[in-house]
Amino acid sequence: MEKIILNKKAIHEYQQNKAPYLMIDFATEVVPGKSAKGYKDLNNDEWFFKVHWPNDPNMPGFLQLEALTQMSSLSILTMPNNKGEIMYLVSVNKVTFKKKIVPNSRLNIITKVIKYSNGFGTFEAKGFVNEEIACSGEFN
Repeated sequence: MEKIILNKKAIHEYQQNKAPYLMIDFATEVVPGKSAKGYKDLNNDEWFFKVHWPNDPNMPGFLQLEALTQMSSLSILTMPNNKGEIMYLVSVNKVTFKKKIVPNSRLNIITKVIKYSNGFGTFEAKGFVNEEIACSGEFN
C-alpha cells in the first residue's frame, strides 16, 4: 500500500487551508483512503495563544478539532482525482479534551478512515502531546 509523506508545501497542494488557519505542519505518513499521521508544532507566536487566554495560553478546542479534521482530510484528498478538492465537516461526535495544549508543544495526530463512499466519510482522530492523549473525536 502506498504511503505518502507531506511537508507543509505539499500539504498546500492537497488541501486549501492556508496560514494562519492551517493547523497541521507535516504529514509523516498518509495512506490514501485509509489513514493519516502527522503533527502541528505550536510555538509562542501562534495567533490564538495571544487571545486564548493571555494569562493561561492554550490551544482552543475548536482549533484542536480543526487540526484533527485537517489531518483526516489528507487521507481522502490524496486519493486519485481528489487533490485540491474542498471537504466539509458536517458532524462531530465523541469529542473529548483531556489535556491542555500549551505553547512550545507538539500536537501529534493519528487519524483513521472508518468509512468513505460517494464523497462522504467518517473519520476517527486522536491528538497527543508528550505521548498523552490531549483530544479525540469522530467526524463526518
